[in-house]
Amino acid sequence: MISWRQLQKDYAAGSASPATILDEALQRANSNLRHNVYLALDSDRARYEAAQLPERFPSQQKAGLYGLPVSLKDCFDLGGFSTSCGSRFYAVRNPVATTDSAVAARLRSQGALIVGKAHLHQLAYGITGENPDYGDCLQPSHPLRLTGGSSSGGAAGVQEGSAVAAIGTDTGGSIRVPAALCGLAGYRASIELAHQRGLWRGGIHLAPSFDTLGWLFRDLADAPLLASALFDLEVPTTTSMQVRVGSVHPDFLQHCQPLVLDFFADIQRKMAGQGAEISTIDSSFWDDAMDIFAPIQAHEAAIIQRANLAAIAKQNPHQAPPDFSVFDPAIGQRLAWGESITAPELTALRQRHATFREKTDALLRNHDFLIVPCAPVSRLIAGADHGDTRKAILRYTTPFSLAGVPVVTLPAKEGAGVQLAAARGADARLLSYAATLGCSDQIC
Repeated sequence: MISWRQLQKDYAAGSASPATILDEALQRANSNLRHNVYLALDSDRARYEAAQLPERFPSQQKAGLYGLPVSLKDCFDLGGFSTSCGSRFYAVRNPVATTDSAVAARLRSQGALIVGKAHLHQLAYGITGENPDYGDCLQPSHPLRLTGGSSSGGAAGVQEGSAVAAIGTDTGGSIRVPAALCGLAGYRASIELAHQRGLWRGGIHLAPSFDTLGWLFRDLADAPLLASALFDLEVPTTTSMQVRVGSVHPDFLQHCQPLVLDFFADIQRKMAGQGAEISTIDSSFWDDAMDIFAPIQAHEAAIIQRANLAAIAKQNPHQAPPDFSVFDPAIGQRLAWGESITAPELTALRQRHATFREKTDALLRNHDFLIVPCAPVSRLIAGADHGDTRKAILRYTTPFSLAGVPVVTLPAKEGAGVQLAAARGADARLLSYAATLGCSDQIC
């Protein structure tokens, strides 16, 4: 599948039509080994809407996503489907949505064509893309590799070409990591931006203190276009920008694979070649990120899931009320742990979170951007023991989750993606700068 910029040009020139592009996208859908990129396809409605687009938008320029094939993570409502959140238990018990979620409605209003509801790590509570209910999500281009998660189907759909871009969510790295492992670009919005735009209506949260959303896509130059259409952002177009970039301290990178370190060095050389001033930051306090993030996340997730289970129990009063055992055992254990956290413990964690955020804010007052790998590894082999993988990867992503900042994944062809972060609310400047990095032999 071509980039969104190129597809816009083809539409404008009349060399492509939404109906034809959608048909090609649907033919590619579910091409991975387990045929589970999508948990549900919305083919008929998408085809109908593709045929109606020229009449709805006589001037394509008035529709920011005119004819864009998009996948929607299955934690957002889509009219006509139940929302599974990656759980068969929820899939058969949640009612069929009668209306679109706010994000789906926004996509349609901008002329996008929603191909279907994409696979995800159960409850969006995982970083590998493994799912006992729907099968592990494998990369279409590399059938022995997991996509990463939790926005696993979104990454797989862009990789196979059934979608030009995908809506994902990111709590602890759920856009950034699958984007990186699948050789794609990603953008997670500032947490305030996602909430201010009201785009969580009709969506199932994991942990509201950290939840945000954004895009997975191929070309960094598409980032400003996609963000503008989804969040109504004004992203300036620039060909050069003098920036100060803070690079994570080498001690933080001690567990990175050589391929990851090589790309991390390569992208910094490219940035320096474009005039960026790069210096090393004191990132020692980031070692505490997981100890702060994980229990808050588990506590908030437990509250949400307990409420969801209670609502289901009310619908079936003659059956034993469901508990966390209906989920993947690893997730159920995390939820039980989160429920056991006491009020005094949570208060102390919130205080530590506030202090962590202040320290990261200070770094971003002295630097325009911060840079760090997305993960210490460039691939996750399907079927391997990934018991320690979650903690190893989240060490790299949770500092920015705690800070609530916008992040762009700079993609590498071999999966060694890099995070580029800016201060909260500086999404437009971040997207503008990331677009200037373009493509090369290493970055795609």
